[in-house]
Amino acid sequence: MSSQQKVFMTRNIVPDAISKLQEYFDVEIWDRSVPPSKEVLIEKLQGFDGVMTEVSDIMDDDILSSCGSLKIVANRAIGYDNIDLDSASRNRIFVSNTPGILHESCADFTMALMLSLARQVTRSNRKVIAGEWKFFDQTPYLGTDVFGKTLGLLGMGEIATAVVKRAAGFDMEILYYSRSRKPDIEETYNIQWVSFDELLSRSDYISIHVPLTQETENLIGLNEFKQMKEDAFLINTSRGGTVNPDALREALYENYIAGAALDVTLPEPISPDDPLVSMENVIITPHISSASTATLRRMGLLAADNIIAGLRGEKMPSCLNAERITSQ
Repeated sequence: MSSQQKVFMTRNIVPDAISKLQEYFDVEIWDRSVPPSKEVLIEKLQGFDGVMTEVSDIMDDDILSSCGSLKIVANRAIGYDNIDLDSASRNRIFVSNTPGILHESCADFTMALMLSLARQVTRSNRKVIAGEWKFFDQTPYLGTDVFGKTLGLLGMGEIATAVVKRAAGFDMEILYYSRSRKPDIEETYNIQWVSFDELLSRSDYISIHVPLTQETENLIGLNEFKQMKEDAFLINTSRGGTVNPDALREALYENYIAGAALDVTLPEPISPDDPLVSMENVIITPHISSASTATLRRMGLLAADNIIAGLRGEKMPSCLNAERITSQ
């Protein structure tokens, strides 16, 4: 393909994807430690045909409408709430994501957070680092079991399904709530579809696996926390906006729930001064549930494949708005 076509990459984190794109296009890479700002993106994307973005790159209407040559936004993520899909479609910009790759890694991490929260792995490790382990005494770190407990899953997509497979190995009773039932998964893994309210009231662990949409924003608020068991835990590896942070702080202060593990926050990154950061019954990780070496590489390569196919006029592997653009 002509080397006149240009692609911008907002991060320098997947060398194989960069090399692959360089075989076809002129590639410019944002090679600084901080992500490009909105103003930088508007300036940089002038004259570019494609861009590979991360979930923290907000591609709003201001950006998408100001970049007349832009044809493709390839998001290196399964979620795309950072992209104004309506504006992209209106401006005839194809948007892609990277489905079918990260679910196993995210499921591993969900279980890691659950186990760490239940058995105080992170908290006890911090005590050792701080020099507070003076003699053998387990009582300050008594945790709760995961084996045989009830897990409630909000959503039943690829990630939640992968969590089901792992939780089954812990003999957990598994409940789920989603807009559509999954009879095959119910039968295979002996899981139960319940109402939202029943899931909240019965679960020992509640794990969120829904995309961030208008319907799921603040899905868990103060009313939902009050319905949960006092010894229940919340795990969120989806998007920070699905949980109301003010409600979460109050729920923890008032002991409505026992603790929380968050791989995503609102805002993101969370301020180090936020009370959630210093709470001993809260684990916060920097949005790394999909961050295994192999998964990162595969996601980058799929994003590159979307750009290559799209700019060559071929069918993109995972385009989100092709029908909306072609029907205009």
